[in-house]
Amino acid sequence: MVIKWNKLRLPVKFRRSIQLRLLFSCVITFIITYAIVFVAFYTTYLLSTVIPQLKSIAPFYGVLIIVLFMCIFVATFYILTRRMVYDLVNLEKGLATIAEGDMGYRIPTEREDELGRVIQSVNTMAEQLQQKITQEREIENSKMELITGISHDLRTPLTSIIGYIELLQSASFRNEEEYQRFVQNAHSKAIHLKKMLDDLFEYTRLAWKEAQLHRETVDLTQMVNQLYFEFEPIAHEMGITTVKHIIPTPIYTQVDSEKIARAIDNLLSNALRYSLTPSTIQIAMKQTDTRIMIEIANEGMPLTKEQERRLFERFYKVDPSRHDHGMQSGTGLGLSIARSIVELHGGELHFTHLGKWFTFTIELPLLTSENTDGVEE
Repeated sequence: MVIKWNKLRLPVKFRRSIQLRLLFSCVITFIITYAIVFVAFYTTYLLSTVIPQLKSIAPFYGVLIIVLFMCIFVATFYILTRRMVYDLVNLEKGLATIAEGDMGYRIPTEREDELGRVIQSVNTMAEQLQQKITQEREIENSKMELITGISHDLRTPLTSIIGYIELLQSASFRNEEEYQRFVQNAHSKAIHLKKMLDDLFEYTRLAWKEAQLHRETVDLTQMVNQLYFEFEPIAHEMGITTVKHIIPTPIYTQVDSEKIARAIDNLLSNALRYSLTPSTIQIAMKQTDTRIMIEIANEGMPLTKEQERRLFERFYKVDPSRHDHGMQSGTGLGLSIARSIVELHGGELHFTHLGKWFTFTIELPLLTSENTDGVEE
């Protein structure tokens, strides 16, 4: 028989104190033992009036009372405290299981007292250790993926550069025009390789929180207009129409202008790479009392739920067939870098997908020189 104190209607103070439970068990045990011994010997006394032979054990009543009292007391106390012993055994077995490496094991308990809190603490410790082990494994996997991604993405342009240089070394060109084309292609691949290395360097700095912000007062309206001015002819050359809805008045805020410009440029490049032809890319800018929103929307082929979920993963690239503008393949880090930069500024980067329209929204806090004292750099 196991007494489950939690099932009894005991005061909360009793349920949460193991000392009061033990004291309560002792008192109840004493009362039960005393009542049983009293009834037993009183019954014996009554029977001795009817059965004279029972009077012969009268000299041994004292010893019998002590022995019977002790036996009943121990048995009753064992029954009343058996649940506690059971939980202690469970705790010992659970600790042994966790110590053997099974971090997924949890010690069952319904107790609310000190022992229950100890068990809950052990379960919490095991859960935290399991999370740390999982996190360490994810970090190791991320390192392997990083190395694999770097190797894969750097091999292609590097192989092309080596190929063109070998052609030039062996004079395998027919005329000056072909010579210049080989040189131009090698230079283009080298520039692309440098951009990939720059992206990788920037990502590692942002991922390991090593990047420092150099905030300055910037007119975001002017910055977005300048980026749009540089972006518009490239888009038109690819048969893509651009539309802007930018606030005409200046919006001053405290940001790292170089990093924010890079985040916006990454989103514009992504929109250009994955837009349909012909189609439209829209750039909009909005402002509230505390936030600034920059929206970049483009028309493209619909994404699956899996592609949408993985969109901000590093080195992730959607199906190359979704674009055919002849642009060189990126590193798959552009969106990750953009999100990291925005979050470093205390903002958010949102993505919405409705039909063929894809919208990236940068939300930045509206900061001035008066309210940036508490902002971490």
